[in-house]
Amino acid sequence: MNVNYTELKAEQIEYVEVAELSEIPNGERLFIEIDEFNLVVFNIADKIFAISDTCSHDDNPLGDGEVNDDLEVICPRHGARFDIKNGKAVSMPATVDIPAFPVRIVDGKVEIGLPLE
Repeated sequence: MNVNYTELKAEQIEYVEVAELSEIPNGERLFIEIDEFNLVVFNIADKIFAISDTCSHDDNPLGDGEVNDDLEVICPRHGARFDIKNGKAVSMPATVDIPAFPVRIVDGKVEIGLPLE
């Protein structure tokens, strides 16, 4: 199963407005829930990324973890690391990728692309 929704074609996603860009200052993150998706949206060096807020190792929240210089979020419980650009699991104990979502900024608003059902 492809969980990297950033690779979907435009006709396969629907963008949903989640926040004003000003609500997510550089270095901050925003936690949101849309339908069945629990997401964390990061602003790192003025680039916006969105991934699932669930660690694939233990199904618990991930977004509160530290973000390292390699743009990886580190699970606060067991230290698994995930690339925030694409959701790839990059260290044990996680071996399964998490969903990553396309993001765009339109008129100062952050929009997240969700897969069409």
